[in-house]
Amino acid sequence: MNETLTDAAAQPIGDHRVDEPVFRQVDQPLAVRARDLLDRLTPDERIAMLHQAAPAIERLGVPAWHTGCEALHGVAWLGRATVFPQPVGLAATWDTELVRQVGEVAAVEVRAKRAENPMVSLNVWAPVVNTLRHPAWGRNEEGYSEDPHVTAQFGTAYSRGLRGEHPRVWRTVPALKHFLAYNNETDRSTTSSEMSLRTLHEEELPAFREALEAGAAGGIMLAYNQVNGVPAHTQPELVAEARSWSDESIAVVSDAGAPTFLVTTQRAQPDHVHAAAALVRSGLDSFTDNEADAEPTIGYLREALAAGLLTTDDIDRAVVRLLELRIRTGEFDGADDPYAGIGVEAIDAPEARALARETVARSVVVLRNDDGVLPLSDAGRVAVVGPLADLVLTDWYAGTPPYAVGIGAAAAERFGEAEVVTGADTVALRAASNGRYVVAAADGAVVEASADTVGEEALFDVTDWGDGILTLRSHASGLLLTGGAWPMRADAARVGGWVVQESFRRHLHADGSWSLLHLGSGRWVRTFRDSGLLAAEAVTLENAERFGVRVVRSGASAVADAAARADAVIVAVGNDPHLAGRETEDRPHLRLPAAAAEVWRVARDANPRAVLTVVSSYPYVLDDTDAATVVWSSHGGQELGHGVIDVLAGDREPYGRLSQSWPATEEQAGDLFDYDTLRQGATYRHQADAPTFAFGHGLTYSSVAYESVTADAATAAPAPTHRHAGFAPRADEAVVRAVVRVRNTGDRDAEELVQLYALPGQGFALPTPRRVLVAYRRVRLAPGETADVELSFSPDRLAVWDDDARLPGAVDDWLHAGALRVQHGSYVLAAGRSAWDLPVRAAFEVTAAS
Repeated sequence: MNETLTDAAAQPIGDHRVDEPVFRQVDQPLAVRARDLLDRLTPDERIAMLHQAAPAIERLGVPAWHTGCEALHGVAWLGRATVFPQPVGLAATWDTELVRQVGEVAAVEVRAKRAENPMVSLNVWAPVVNTLRHPAWGRNEEGYSEDPHVTAQFGTAYSRGLRGEHPRVWRTVPALKHFLAYNNETDRSTTSSEMSLRTLHEEELPAFREALEAGAAGGIMLAYNQVNGVPAHTQPELVAEARSWSDESIAVVSDAGAPTFLVTTQRAQPDHVHAAAALVRSGLDSFTDNEADAEPTIGYLREALAAGLLTTDDIDRAVVRLLELRIRTGEFDGADDPYAGIGVEAIDAPEARALARETVARSVVVLRNDDGVLPLSDAGRVAVVGPLADLVLTDWYAGTPPYAVGIGAAAAERFGEAEVVTGADTVALRAASNGRYVVAAADGAVVEASADTVGEEALFDVTDWGDGILTLRSHASGLLLTGGAWPMRADAARVGGWVVQESFRRHLHADGSWSLLHLGSGRWVRTFRDSGLLAAEAVTLENAERFGVRVVRSGASAVADAAARADAVIVAVGNDPHLAGRETEDRPHLRLPAAAAEVWRVARDANPRAVLTVVSSYPYVLDDTDAATVVWSSHGGQELGHGVIDVLAGDREPYGRLSQSWPATEEQAGDLFDYDTLRQGATYRHQADAPTFAFGHGLTYSSVAYESVTADAATAAPAPTHRHAGFAPRADEAVVRAVVRVRNTGDRDAEELVQLYALPGQGFALPTPRRVLVAYRRVRLAPGETADVELSFSPDRLAVWDDDARLPGAVDDWLHAGALRVQHGSYVLAAGRSAWDLPVRAAFEVTAAS
């Protein structure tokens, strides 16, 4: 068969004879090239293509391949790479062109990594476009916004950067995560996200649609959870819906281990053979399972074919989509690949460093400045205090930054003097079992209870990250104590790993002594007899070492002293992205850690010119801090310090705005496991009461007055539809136009984000959101400048789901049993600084369709 196909490939095509396989001919259509390559593969070779680790086909010159390269905010897991702010920080820029540029750098560096290692995949598993409907979600930092359309817009922008602009070859092929309705980590592979058609079409599907419809993404990754009691991995109607949005073929990959979960945790299939068949029939193309070992998957698929659970056509359809993905990357184009010249020198380019700093600065949000402490332009001596005073922390999906500038280091550059104090207590630990102090070697390779006196080698800084979670940093090695090694060591550069090994919980005994529980293993720290070496291996508290604790230096006293000596104090607190909220672990609560709140109070009491600077992956409830000046940044990557100080010092006008509300109470956020935001009154679209900091909120150092909004008085209701309207009206959609007049009444330039919301009136038959962002636009205003800001949107943005609507010729399945419909009646168009600060309004009427 292969000889016949080879001969056929050498026959004339069009007016010329071809001497090379059709799949290598760049002037042939994508589908023709993919089908040609498929026809050259044996049945076994086709099946092998369906695992993440696809083997080489040496007789065809087809190299080995695997799906998946992580690049959420820069290249991850592949060593040195530019690290940008977390996605929730990227969205805080409200600047899609900037985010597109970040995606471009990430894609270039993926290409550079591939030049170094051909097994680096050009199928990029990013961006995450699950909406941030609840701030307790452990993976909050991976998403963009609580609004599905804002999420879609920034996911599309990042995808465009990843994809590139070449009409034929994609720089990388983005796969959107995680389809669908995935927003909790607790029991994530067994919980069911209950979706009414209204929630599905108004809140979930729109977040994924735009990037696929625009041709910016070429794949999707399915979600671990169930949707309405059925695993998201076996929902063929949902997969078909996503594929219907694009003129491109869409490759569908599983999340890691999910094929196995169908049988184990979800118990949705009787065995792995039936599971493999169900996955392929549901539209899955690539199995991410058993890591690099493809044999189990191949075996299950063969058995499914033999049992008649699958047909060869089922296999071929999946293989063709994967081959099209590969052809899109230019893999078979040789010198005709426009990106073939990207080499390892493209990593950490000067322009990437500049973009990283620019992006952090634009993402910083001034939340409150009631006492006018900001900007700190006249400060000569500052103190930077708190656990994040000079730490640059990375999350699970970050790369290894080529350098890192913390807030303290950047403050020292900008101001005349900067004193950095972490607020950690410095302690010495004395083991009760042998009466000696615990010491660490200079390289951290040995940790033992062996000293009779307290020297530098016996000192540890104890940082409380909240809820009793501690890390201990050795003065001798400068590195963290880790329980992952046996015996224990003090050589960890940071908290990290799939299972964190650097975190501990303290048990306080009645006599004041401590026992330490190593959280990664669930074992207690004990001391070996005679040797004094420490290990995390005791099963019970009774067998744990008891440590006497000498506080050598009080962290609170050090904070107070540094704050009192300074002209101003920056209190840098927040989270470590690997602790108390991350993949596999939802947040235990939304409050700022008690230890962080205490650092704030100590600093503020010592110096009223204090700025609460929160660096975090998510919002907090700040009901116990009473801070008059609050600034937020996500974990901003390598240029975190420069970006934050650029804004605090007033060298950059505040640019960032929240893309996610900060609730006033924990109850306001709703139930993490209830996906019906309307019923709960959750997210800015449905909230009845004001949050502490609203969606869209962020201050300037000037003052901007909203003077008026004028808008079209009326528009006819568009026809019911199954299309989810985005921010940019399509060519076939009607357009509503508004003009918002704003004036800078201050004495500094202002970067204003002008926001336009639709507020439905009373009497609608179908439930509606209380407010919906329909348009926004940035404008820079000089002091005294007035601007008329033009905004437009499609009236389809006002649509809500109607279960009783029917579209002529619509697909007759459960997913389309209804339609999105714009109700006619009275609306208000309101403009302002945030979803809860809308000073100017205009009436707007939607008339019945003619």
